[in-house]
Amino acid sequence: MEPERCGWATSTPDYVAYHDEEWGVPLHGDDALFERVCLEAFQSGLSWITILRKRPAFRAAFAGFAIDAVAAFTDADVERLMGDPGIVRNRAKIEAARRNARAAQQVEGGLSQLLWSFAPPPRPNPPTAADVPAVTPESTALARELKRRGFAFVGPTTAYALMQATGMVDDHVATCFRAGATTSG
Repeated sequence: MEPERCGWATSTPDYVAYHDEEWGVPLHGDDALFERVCLEAFQSGLSWITILRKRPAFRAAFAGFAIDAVAAFTDADVERLMGDPGIVRNRAKIEAARRNARAAQQVEGGLSQLLWSFAPPPRPNPPTAADVPAVTPESTALARELKRRGFAFVGPTTAYALMQATGMVDDHVATCFRAGATTSG
């Protein structure tokens, strides 16, 4: 018998794997979190499945999301990326990735420490998908701080999606077999 999952995670095998193995699992490390910041920004206005399926191409195009490598991208690199059919070719989002890498280089203590400093204390899992917020005070504060530091495409909704994806919050619905399976931190 299949375990019960969050409703969003059942439509494709890609979503099942992402939900079961990755979404909500605490993630640390500057480059790993930088990748998620970038991918959440690229997802803005699109379906997450689009980004998930293009993730290998994104990783190849963006030097594995190594902060220092992306920060060194030139205008010629931006043009190269604009011609890459494997990724989302949105100039503003591509330039935001470069800008965000440069901003991340300036974060004293590292991007991981900064992002995790906004993680809220653990709370009960939401009873239903309707009880999962799109924005929280913590995501609003995180977005504000990232923007203050020069980051782009990091609004409160994107910041909250980042918090969910990287395990800063556990928003698996209470009936999901993953609910409470990981601990933040």
